[in-house]
Amino acid sequence: MQETAYAKINLALHVRRRREDGYHELETLFAFVDGGDTLSAKPADSDRVTTLGEFAGGIDNPFDNLVAKALSGLPRTGGLDITLEKVLPVAAGLGGGSADVGAVFRLVEALHGLPDDWHERAAKLGADVPCCVRSETVIGRGTGTELEPLDSDLVGTPVLLVNPRVPLSTGPVFKAWDGHDRGALPQESAKEIALAGRNDLEAPAFKLCPAIVQVLDALKADNPCKADNPWLARMSGSGATCFALYDTLEARDAARERLNTVHPDWWTLSGKLR
Repeated sequence: MQETAYAKINLALHVRRRREDGYHELETLFAFVDGGDTLSAKPADSDRVTTLGEFAGGIDNPFDNLVAKALSGLPRTGGLDITLEKVLPVAAGLGGGSADVGAVFRLVEALHGLPDDWHERAAKLGADVPCCVRSETVIGRGTGTELEPLDSDLVGTPVLLVNPRVPLSTGPVFKAWDGHDRGALPQESAKEIALAGRNDLEAPAFKLCPAIVQVLDALKADNPCKADNPWLARMSGSGATCFALYDTLEARDAARERLNTVHPDWWTLSGKLR
C-alpha cells in the first residue's frame, strides 16, 4: 500500500495568547497541497521504518521518529514495514513529520481500522497531527488540535511552495512572538479568511531567518508581463517555507520556472490545494 503525506500549509495563523502550560492559543486555517512525502507499507513480522530521499538525513533515527512512534501507538495485529521517501524539507512549516504520521494513520485505518480515540492518540504526537490524518481544509483552534470543518472554496487552487533550504525550528519562533493579540480569525469562506487573515509568526521568523523575506519578495515581485504574480503569498506555519496561490496553472508554472532560474538553490514544489 502507498499513501501520500500531504504538505500542510497555514493559509492564516493567528496567535492569540501564551497559555500557562507553555503552549500558545491559536486560530488557524489549515489547508493541504496534493503532494508531499510518500509512504509505502507492506505486512511484516515486526514494525520497520526505512527513510529515503533528499531530506531523509534531517529526521531523527528511523526507529525513534514520529512514524515509528505512530506505529507503536496504534493497536494492530501484525507489523508493518514502511519505507518513507522524504520529499518535504524538515523544520519548514509544512508539518512534514505530522503529515507522515497522518499517512501512517490512514494506512493503519485501511488495514485494521482506527480506534475510537484516534484523535487523542494523534494529538499526543503533535498539535498538527489530528488535522493531517484527514488532510482536509479545516479551522484549528486551541493548540491546533480542536478542528472545525469548513467547506473550502479553494479546492484545486494552484499553489507553489518555496523554501530557502534553511531549517527553522518552531520553538524559537513562538518564543520570539511579541505577545500582542491582533484579533480573531475572520468568520468567512476559506478564500476570504486567507485574504483577510495573517500569519502572526512572520515577524519573529523574519528576524531569525531573513532568507524568508527574500522568498516572499521574490514571490511578490512585479514582472514585466505580470503573468505569474500570485493573488496571495505568505509564510506557512513557523516558516521557513512560503506559499503562493495563483489563478491558473500557467501562472504558477511560470513563477516556479522563474524562481528556479534566479534561485536554483531554493527548494520548490508545485501542486494544487486539496
